[in-house]
Amino acid sequence: MSKHAVVESGEHAGARAEQAAKAVERLTRWHDDFPTPGVRFADLTPVFADADGFRAVIDCFAAVAPDIDIVAGVDARGFLLGAGVAATLGTGVLAIRKGGKLPPPVVSREYKLEYGSAALEIPANGVELEGKRILLLDDVLATGGTLAAAAGLFAEVGAVVVAAAVVLELEFLEGRKHQGDYPVESIVKL
Repeated sequence: MSKHAVVESGEHAGARAEQAAKAVERLTRWHDDFPTPGVRFADLTPVFADADGFRAVIDCFAAVAPDIDIVAGVDARGFLLGAGVAATLGTGVLAIRKGGKLPPPVVSREYKLEYGSAALEIPANGVELEGKRILLLDDVLATGGTLAAAAGLFAEVGAVVVAAAVVLELEFLEGRKHQGDYPVESIVKL
């Protein structure tokens, strides 16, 4: 498919979003007290393993911001999403890695999770990011630290996050309020 080929009617977009939401609701596995006590973990692996569910999620995300230069996926499930969306849109894809996974030099940003802290990194050279329009993807929006840190990395290198999208948003954790001026789309909100 050529770059920016995702153009659809409102009726088709609504049907696609409904199909994706049904797949997410039907296939997500929930795990209480993982990875730490008090956290309820949403395992989206079955959604991604289901061909129709995965395609519906990718199509939803590709429609969020079809006029972008790079799709960026957050470690690790965002890699799967980012690759699928980039292939659909005909753009490049960039993996936003957990701290310590990329060789230097890197641009790094620390952030808080609902169960600790972590760091994200992108290459400091080798990938021209200044002025690029970024679609930022992750699997779950919880407290918002991960997406905000990823967006901060791109701001630091002169790129512009034009939109972010997640499969699942846990609204009660209010992660959306920690995001920047870019729109955040979610397939399912709980």
